[in-house]
Amino acid sequence: MRRSPLLPIFLIVLVDVLGLTIIIPLLAIYSESFGASPLVASLLIPTYAVCQLVAGPFLGRLSDRHGRRPILLVSQVGTLVGFIMLAEAQTLWMVFVGRALDGLTAGNLAVAQAYISDHTPPERRARAFGLIGIAFGLGFLAGPAVTAWLSGYGYAAPFWAAAGLSATSILGTWFLLPRDPPTAARPADGSARPRLGVLDWGRYVEYFRRPALRGLLVQFFVYMFAFTLFTGGFALFAERHLMWDGRYFTPREIGLTFAGAGLVGAIVQGGLMGRLVARLGEHGLAVAGFVTLAAGYLVLGFTETITFLALSTVLSAFGGSVVRPTITSLVTQLAARDEQGVILGLTQSLSSLAAITAPPIAGLLIQHDLGPAWAWLAAGVAAIGFLIAPMGTRRAQAEARAQARAADDARDARDQGVA
Repeated sequence: MRRSPLLPIFLIVLVDVLGLTIIIPLLAIYSESFGASPLVASLLIPTYAVCQLVAGPFLGRLSDRHGRRPILLVSQVGTLVGFIMLAEAQTLWMVFVGRALDGLTAGNLAVAQAYISDHTPPERRARAFGLIGIAFGLGFLAGPAVTAWLSGYGYAAPFWAAAGLSATSILGTWFLLPRDPPTAARPADGSARPRLGVLDWGRYVEYFRRPALRGLLVQFFVYMFAFTLFTGGFALFAERHLMWDGRYFTPREIGLTFAGAGLVGAIVQGGLMGRLVARLGEHGLAVAGFVTLAAGYLVLGFTETITFLALSTVLSAFGGSVVRPTITSLVTQLAARDEQGVILGLTQSLSSLAAITAPPIAGLLIQHDLGPAWAWLAAGVAAIGFLIAPMGTRRAQAEARAQARAADDARDARDQGVA
């Protein structure tokens, strides 16, 4: 009897996310220890994102041709080597090479999602992808807490922990994940569309021509820009503007702050999300999320005490926890079944574009001692997400419901015809 891949995939994604979230609170400060300015330190996130954007479609095609498992292993080995380079870095260029190598092989999540699609019936995929969401929530809760603990033993310690987790993930893939045949060898049924490449601009335009989908995608990019503006600058901001026990924040306090945000996210996505959607609907929940996200970043710009920081963290973490899954859900509802992979790939490309453009702005503002302005800019961008909601989530929700009603009517007509 073939065993389910869901538990191995859950464990693999959890370990990978833990490795990633361990380094997020530390990376910018670590690069500053090698002489990087805030602007240069902020370029580490775009370095990873550019490499991922270029290599992602190529890795996806390789996984189609040679099977998911071998490409997942290659991707995980690249992540492991990247973490080791970070831990052993002696100069700034080694830090950048480590991030670039990780980005060039960063197909872990995309390949894992494709593996689930290959091995899970359509009616069970929502639950399967929900497990990945749980893995992300746990990772963003535990990873920064590990950084807060290990950073006291030196900056290299968290990177070695991330490398150890990456090695564990490789072993999990090798021993636990069932082997899969290459998808290219399976009978073609016309149900899958080609993958979008980095330069397939014509294919991207096709989806932006649909009014409801276009508004939703713009809203998604606005959210990702605000979020990566925040994550790309928070450590640099905190070590200059936030104090605890009479000293400025270190990776320990930064890690604890990120862990607190992860705890809020885990609570929201673990128990409140379904109730919130039922009460507010997707559009109402997205609007509430953008409002609280903007409020959280606005408060952060005025923060001088731990109480204000806690309030900012709760507000922004709640907003981020509800906006992204809500918009992603609506995107998938507006796409046909054979478009799911392409449209999710498009949202990933928009995420990469935000990660390329937003962090350098954060680094430049903080380098010029404009930390509060950085936080208020993130708040302003999040507010744009609220302002464009009528052409985004509201229109998309209405169209998704219309499509659902049309599908129900068509099904009833078929049933009556059979009867």
